[in-house]
Amino acid sequence: MSVLTDALDGWAPGPVTDTDALRAWQVAAFSGVLDLPGPAAGDGDPIPPLWHWFAFLEHPAQAELGDDGHPAAGHFLPPVPDRRRMFAGGRLRIDEPARVGEQVRRSTELGGVRVKSGRSGEMAFVTLRQQFHRVADDRLLMVEEQDFVYRSQPVGTGRGMSAPEPADPPSHEHAFTIPTGPELLFRFSALTYNGHRIHYDHPYATGVEGYPGLVVHGPLLAMLALEIPRRHRTDARVTTFDYRLTNPAFAGADLWAGGSPAEGGGMDIACGSVGAPESVRGTVELG
Repeated sequence: MSVLTDALDGWAPGPVTDTDALRAWQVAAFSGVLDLPGPAAGDGDPIPPLWHWFAFLEHPAQAELGDDGHPAAGHFLPPVPDRRRMFAGGRLRIDEPARVGEQVRRSTELGGVRVKSGRSGEMAFVTLRQQFHRVADDRLLMVEEQDFVYRSQPVGTGRGMSAPEPADPPSHEHAFTIPTGPELLFRFSALTYNGHRIHYDHPYATGVEGYPGLVVHGPLLAMLALEIPRRHRTDARVTTFDYRLTNPAFAGADLWAGGSPAEGGGMDIACGSVGAPESVRGTVELG
């Protein structure tokens, strides 16, 4: 058996259920991060796609954190030795948007585990599947799958990763840019209660995990891409979002987000660092 296959043998966490609501202050806080003229939604308004990520947050005790700032153990954290985690993408289906302030029940289960070998060694791909129901009437609102990649990397061994090769952003009908820096990454970490040190601790990100700089959150890149239909297709709402993260983005260069109409009335959207290959690409269907 391989190291990761052996470590994951028999790992089968059961489903869990929790309840929460996205509050108006959280919407206002992220709206401020995006420099919007006002909150994107208020009490009772539909939540923009993926903004539910600011709810259902875990609050581990400080003593429960590992050296990387993530919890050292967790229900859906695989028992990988010297674990390093990356967000790889996902799929979202929205039957009906949740609304700001309303109670929502989330059911999470393990969607799949597979081990693959790549240029950087073995990687474990873990998918979590979530269903969101409105508590008041038990109506199914959303189904979401998130893909995570885990690898075993002992402290002090680098990834062998260098700064990305220069690249021009692809041409899009709609686009905008947003500057990056430690402040942006810190505020997003705070809103998502994300303690991963690659987003705010430069010596750790470069010296321990082997990145060339502070890493922009994968979820932030996906949410920036979704700003394209939110800002430019106000006549419709996102019903599905299928996306994949391909390259990390690093603080310093501006981030760009862009999108263009696709066949069937949807949009192809993407996001990345100016002067570097795109970091996330996805497709939305609109209804």
